[in-house]
Amino acid sequence: MTDDPQSDLSDFQTAVADVSPLKTDRIQRRRSHKPSVSEAQHYRRQAAEQESEAFVDGLSTTAVEIIESEQDLLFVSQGIQIRQMKRLRRGHIPWQAGLDLHGYTLEQAREELSRFIRDSEANGLRCVLVIHGKSYSQPGQPALIKSHVNDWLRQLPPVLAFCSAQPADGGTGAVYVLLKQKASR
Repeated sequence: MTDDPQSDLSDFQTAVADVSPLKTDRIQRRRSHKPSVSEAQHYRRQAAEQESEAFVDGLSTTAVEIIESEQDLLFVSQGIQIRQMKRLRRGHIPWQAGLDLHGYTLEQAREELSRFIRDSEANGLRCVLVIHGKSYSQPGQPALIKSHVNDWLRQLPPVLAFCSAQPADGGTGAVYVLLKQKASR
């Protein structure tokens, strides 16, 4: 190649002089796919199923932030004193009832957790233990129940705070949950 553009163009034209254009057009235009009536019905049905997903106390099983198996959980609503939260984290507030979610599907876990929290509040319990597990039974699988419990507890009105339990009570596979006290009448 030289510094002369005219010479370069001439060399290129000489090099491709015996090349003939392709006879077929390899670029095919894609038609926009218009779904058939049965496909359209399928998509409408699928969308309706997703919309009609059963919610329990406003809790869904749709995607949440995935929490690691060993990650500590912590949630504190406004108005909780630091001293009280420290006591909860140290396991110094005795838990009065427990729920073990091992072996439950997401739907079952959601229903059981919601029922357990409602019943615990109705019975005037102050602190409960929820065992969600760490997903060790399925290596390489995310801790789905733990992740959902983290999300669900934040949405339940009776829950004031929660944190990962002490090792004797399940460690990062369980949470202490501090509940609102029923107003005395």
